[in-house]
Amino acid sequence: MSYTPCRVVSLQPSATVILRDLGKLEYLVACTKYCAEVCPEIMDLRIAIVADSWTAQSRQIADAQPDLVIAAVPYQEKALAEILKSGARFLGLAPKSLADIYSDIAAIAGIMDARDEGMRVINKMQSEIEAVRVQAEGLSKPRLFCEEWGKPLIASQRWVAELVEAAGGEFVGAPGVQTSFAEIESAAPDVIIAAWCGAGDRVPLEKIIHTRNWEKIPAVEKKRVYCVRDEYLNTPAPTLVRGLHALAAAIHPERFPQVAGLRCINIE
Repeated sequence: MSYTPCRVVSLQPSATVILRDLGKLEYLVACTKYCAEVCPEIMDLRIAIVADSWTAQSRQIADAQPDLVIAAVPYQEKALAEILKSGARFLGLAPKSLADIYSDIAAIAGIMDARDEGMRVINKMQSEIEAVRVQAEGLSKPRLFCEEWGKPLIASQRWVAELVEAAGGEFVGAPGVQTSFAEIESAAPDVIIAAWCGAGDRVPLEKIIHTRNWEKIPAVEKKRVYCVRDEYLNTPAPTLVRGLHALAAAIHPERFPQVAGLRCINIE
């Protein structure tokens, strides 16, 4: 008897991307609008759109009749209660590092009876990261501040710091921790990256530099302030490889080509 789920509800884009890369998207019966943005193949499936891990609603989940719900941080306590109230089998993810992300891919692959595909996806991610690391060897290490939110100012997650290091940079500050404009000004980063959750590629770079009085920071003086598409750095899934290439192009433009999803500040 098989216990592989046949009806999956994904409440987080990262889980949807992982299912896609495992070749298991056909088992998806509901997901969030954010999943559809990151994984446009969803639009062809004509499946239900439900609230995400932060605002989950038990009735929406139950109506999809899933045998597995996959959710991930950030959670609200009441949202977790709603997921459990639906009565479906629940897999909750809370990755912090690249190693955690590999473990999550392996966990989903195991549940979906796709272990070989899971190892292929993990190996591909690791190989691409290592290839960039090798290209960046021996180069200078510019100091880079990367933010996942602007007000309050929050540094990007640990997996982003790991990608920055692989791309030949030095991550400024503590990953995933709230900081201040003054602290970053004092740290004087050579490169600044803004990848705000939910903002796509629409972070107003010129405005935030002006309102924070960051005009004298080396990154600003050298016009090395960039926006990276939200899902390239904030979705803990294989899409992070795109974020890695964007980081590499921002850190070492002399070695790595410019890529889609990376936008430079426009200041005189």
